[in-house]
Amino acid sequence: MKNIQQIRSLGELKKSGYQPRSVKEELRANLIEKIRSKDTIFPGIFGFDDTVLPDVERAVLSRHNILLLGLRGQAKTRIARMLINLLDEYVPVVAGSELNDDPLAPISRFAKDLIAEKGDDTPVAWMHRDERYVEKLATPDVSIADLVGDVDPIKAANLRLPYSDERVIHFGLIPRSHRCLFVINELPDLQARIQVSLFNVLQEGDMQIRGFKLRLPLDVEFVFTANPEDYTNRGSIITPLKDRIESQITTHYPTTIDIGRRITEQESRITDEQRERIRIPELLKNLIEEIAFSARESEYVDKKSGVSARLTISAYENLYSTAERRMLRNGEKKTTARLTDFWGIIPALTGKVEMVYEGEQEGPYAVALHIIGEAVKKVFLEHYPNPAKLKRGQERDPYGVVRAWFAAGNTVDLLTDLSDKEFYKALDQVAGLGKVAESAGGDKAEMYAYMELVLNGLAELEVLNKDLVQTRWVFRDFITGNLKDEDDEDMRDLFN
Repeated sequence: MKNIQQIRSLGELKKSGYQPRSVKEELRANLIEKIRSKDTIFPGIFGFDDTVLPDVERAVLSRHNILLLGLRGQAKTRIARMLINLLDEYVPVVAGSELNDDPLAPISRFAKDLIAEKGDDTPVAWMHRDERYVEKLATPDVSIADLVGDVDPIKAANLRLPYSDERVIHFGLIPRSHRCLFVINELPDLQARIQVSLFNVLQEGDMQIRGFKLRLPLDVEFVFTANPEDYTNRGSIITPLKDRIESQITTHYPTTIDIGRRITEQESRITDEQRERIRIPELLKNLIEEIAFSARESEYVDKKSGVSARLTISAYENLYSTAERRMLRNGEKKTTARLTDFWGIIPALTGKVEMVYEGEQEGPYAVALHIIGEAVKKVFLEHYPNPAKLKRGQERDPYGVVRAWFAAGNTVDLLTDLSDKEFYKALDQVAGLGKVAESAGGDKAEMYAYMELVLNGLAELEVLNKDLVQTRWVFRDFITGNLKDEDDEDMRDLFN
């Protein structure tokens, strides 16, 4: 076959042996080739290998339009955009056509008239697959004219044509997506009367505009995205439209910490300099993912709205930035992130969760601290025994020395901007803490991460008392700490 870049006329195209095929046939044929050659079809999509992606592939093989149904931050739009890679690299179009007319199967008045006039000399252009992707965010102000089209009075005036002439039509996004992949995001936001305009094109494959008799046999692969819960009360997908979308595929959040980490590390925007100068212990990477799991299970968070994967991505970036800021302020060349640095990820949490009434009463900052605390507790119990379940006399208390040290009236102040040297010194002073932490293994940096985890885990399990006082975390004996809090409260009452 002649090089496609060299074919410039309809006559040459006919001689090349080119045969037109629909968008759905293109997607199906190219997917079959990729499956046979064992190519990666959806690179960078993790956790869907046994659930979502097989369903998408089956829908493509079945030549279906697709509805991706899932909570926010579940890679719905990314999957839709990746389908473009299953289209042919180039397809021929009638040069100058608004509707991407196939030279051998034209549908527009312009293309038909041009072919009738020039025959085999009709100019042919080539359209790359990247130009065949159209995406529209559904909003309440989207009109039928936007999607389908309308009469253009300016065009009628300039061409001196009556409104009855179809050449005065201004085509909307859907006709202009002929032979393309067309994605509508947040479908429920589209008003019900606008959703009705999609019936014909989905079922019969054609569309009428403003009562004109022309019937455009459009060739479009539709992909819709939507949230399963109408948590913003904006609208819903009308039943007849859902009935016409052949495959409805439900997405989900990562099911394991490992999958979450792969997504977070792939999507986070961390500079090479940050990676070189700042180390994030494996423990803290796991803890960030656990925070997302805890948020999705929290009684303060609206489960219908979901907790986006963007939470962990933003938190991961903030953790790097918090450690970087501390490093710069202390004039250090390198540093390791700490659990204390997690105070800096709170802005990433407060903007990513929608709270129920109880959460709103607590306040976003308090809810963020609660979620972090729940994640710390879970990670702590994965590495160390629960102090509340140790049986007296039958099992040695691994935290005995640590308890005794704090019971003697000692405290630990961890300022958020402590230098590495001061930070290590503050933790090293706690008798028995290193002994408890070393059971988890790891080098020096990992060791101090586990020492911090022990302090915070014991505080979450009410063995120790932990207070956030401006820019420092203060750890003390639980009973002493509570008595001090009560004394402070009594003093405030006295002076009030």
